Amino acid sequence: MKLNVVPARTGISWVKLGIRTFLRQPLALAGLFFMYMAVVLVISFVPVIGPLVGGMLVPAATLGLMAATAEASAGKFPMPTVLVSAFRAGRQRARSMLVLGLVYASGSLLATWLGSQFADPAPLSAATDPRVDVSTLVTLVLHTPLFLMFWHAPALVHWHGVTPAKSLFFSTVACWRNMGALTVYSLVWMGVFLLAGIVITLIGGLAGGASAARAVMMPAALLMAAMFSTSIWFTFRDSFSADPQPDAAPGPASPATDEDLR
Repeated sequence: MKLNVVPARTGISWVKLGIRTFLRQPLALAGLFFMYMAVVLVISFVPVIGPLVGGMLVPAATLGLMAATAEASAGKFPMPTVLVSAFRAGRQRARSMLVLGLVYASGSLLATWLGSQFADPAPLSAATDPRVDVSTLVTLVLHTPLFLMFWHAPALVHWHGVTPAKSLFFSTVACWRNMGALTVYSLVWMGVFLLAGIVITLIGGLAGGASAARAVMMPAALLMAAMFSTSIWFTFRDSFSADPQPDAAPGPASPATDEDLR
């Protein structure tokens, strides 16, 4: 396994490739994303153990969406079974994925609990309080290291057979070394989401006012989130290179180029 350091402009290619691949298989990729969201949300509502189990499934489900993107990028139609790819690559890798899930769930619950300690015991309504929700802000800040650790970790376990501890370390190092590309990637996606929100608001306003805009905002936001999730595969594919694994989906290829976008 080799870490690739890519130029900052590669972040733009990741966004383009994600959008292009999603538009090739919109029904399949959106359906898989909604399926993943539905399963995790339903499990999270189970009393006591729900949040922990739901969090444990996040790394495996993220890997499933990446595997679906890899198949769509190769011209294949991703089937629902691709979501459980993490548990079809052998007992050792399945066990490693569950370990990752336990670490992620524990870290996420801890970050959420710490953030809740900053909550205002008597908050004003969102309509009358212009201040930033400190609790939410702290929770997001505390989740940032967790996101970096797990950005590539599930894929490293699945496609490279890396141990959970090493996958978390290598993911953090890869994100740090390619921070320029990831920063551009994040900024471009922020711009895409903002532009989509403006367009939806304008169309909704012309079609039926604010109520119509609000009615389509949530479905549109979920579709954009599905499109974003599609692009994550390319950030991994270009950050690591290795010989393809015989028992897994297509592994990382060469870094994205303009040729990939044609």
